[in-house]
Amino acid sequence: MADDSEFLSHLISFGLSEKEAQLYLHLLKYGPKPPSLLAKSLKTYREDIYRTLNGLIDKGMVNPSLDSPTVYAAVELDIALDAALKKHKTELREMEVRKEELQELSKQQRFRPSEEFATFKIIKSIKEFLAVATSLIDSLGEEFLVAGPEIMFVIASLYGTNEVIKKFMDRGGKMRVISDISYSSIESVQQVLDMGEDIRHYDKYQGIIFAVFDRKTSISAINVDIKGVSLHEPMTALWTDDPTYANYLVSTFELLWEQAVPATQRIDELLKEGPPQA
Repeated sequence: MADDSEFLSHLISFGLSEKEAQLYLHLLKYGPKPPSLLAKSLKTYREDIYRTLNGLIDKGMVNPSLDSPTVYAAVELDIALDAALKKHKTELREMEVRKEELQELSKQQRFRPSEEFATFKIIKSIKEFLAVATSLIDSLGEEFLVAGPEIMFVIASLYGTNEVIKKFMDRGGKMRVISDISYSSIESVQQVLDMGEDIRHYDKYQGIIFAVFDRKTSISAINVDIKGVSLHEPMTALWTDDPTYANYLVSTFELLWEQAVPATQRIDELLKEGPPQA
């Protein structure tokens, strides 16, 4: 049961919903089944099973048979995960194309200048957050500050944000990050440390999750409960170009930075302690 829980947790962190993870694992363990038996085994309704199956088919993780009655089989794990990852990357590429189209269209418009006024926008998903953050990093000149959960290292690696950050740092930019680092995130944290990011560990950090770009623009979480790395993971965050609010977040960051410890020190401690006992 403990192994199942760990396997399910990793599936969910890869972008599956809890129901999709349970159904996919069930098919992996017990082989192809029709919806009626799946509903009985998982103690739910057929309609619920059909919805979940459709989600897994869309992700390329389950295949229906051509026989009647139809049975559903789990795609081999490596192939299924590659398909799910490919789908996420395709979605990001589509957003990049739309971004370029909008930028080109904006050049043809006569928009009123807004330098004198602070603007605000609500961000509603990880997908939207990555699109906004990537655009801001592209135009960064000097500094990028972030305080947030360790899962952001996985998200940044999985969806190409690290490549954008690397380009920013290659042109002389500086990035500092505060996070609560655990044993499971050592590899992801080490990757960005190798890129040159300056990271510090703040034990059991429960404060506001935020990012500040060149001390002018910021994104701060209003309501966030990230349980996985899906692009569609819900979140509510505020984007604003109000420099007064950005400076407030910078002051908060500096106070936390003084209290945090270097990530290398934290990683050494975790490696000495070893993985947590199940």
